[in-house]
Amino acid sequence: MTNDRPAAYMSAKRYIDVATAMFALIILSPIMALIALAVRSQLGSPIFFRQPRPGQDEQIFQLVKFRTMRPVGPDDRPESESDADRITPFGALLRSTSLDELPTLWNVLRGDMSIVGPRPLLVSYLDRYTPEQRRRHEVRPGVTGLAQVSGRNALTWPEKLNLDVEYVDNVSFSGDFAIVAKTIGQWLQRKDITDSNGVTMAEFFGDAK
Repeated sequence: MTNDRPAAYMSAKRYIDVATAMFALIILSPIMALIALAVRSQLGSPIFFRQPRPGQDEQIFQLVKFRTMRPVGPDDRPESESDADRITPFGALLRSTSLDELPTLWNVLRGDMSIVGPRPLLVSYLDRYTPEQRRRHEVRPGVTGLAQVSGRNALTWPEKLNLDVEYVDNVSFSGDFAIVAKTIGQWLQRKDITDSNGVTMAEFFGDAK
C-alpha cells in the first residue's frame, strides 16, 4: 500500500486525531499550564520551542513544543555550545517524561500531524534522503510512530527510516492502536528517549551515515 490508501481509513483517522487531540488538550490543560509557568520560571521566554518541519507531501509547518534548552548567542551562551550543555535539569526532566511534546497536540488539531505516523524531522534532512526514505512523507507525521516504539533513538538512522516507510506501506487501525499501546508502555518505562551521547539522536547526514 503506497499512494492508494483507503479513503475511509484516512477520513476516520483524521476524525480520531481531532477527537483525541481535543480531548487530551482539555484534560491536560491544567498540567500544560503548570509546565508553561515552570518553563517561564526556569528558562525564561519564550515558553514554546517552534521549528519548521516537513509534514505530509513535504509541506512545511511549525512544530510546537515546550522549550527545554537555554538559548544560544552572544547574550547568553556560546553558539558552539552543544545540546548536552544547553539542556537544563528541568529540561531533561521534561524530555525524559516526554512532557515537552504535549503542545504538539495543537499540531494534531490543526491538521499538521497525526497521533500516529513517522516523526517530523528537520527540513535540512529533505535533500539527504534516498527516494525510498522520502516516502515517509506520504502520510501525516505523528506524535508517535513505529520507529519510536521499536527502539526510538537507540536505532540507527537507516533502521528508523526503514521503519517509517514500513509504517507508510502498512497503515491500519490495528497497527495504529498497537503503536499507541506500546507508546504508553514505553512512556511508563522512559525508554530510549536519548541516544548514547545523552541528549538527542545524532544528526542525519545521509543513508551511508
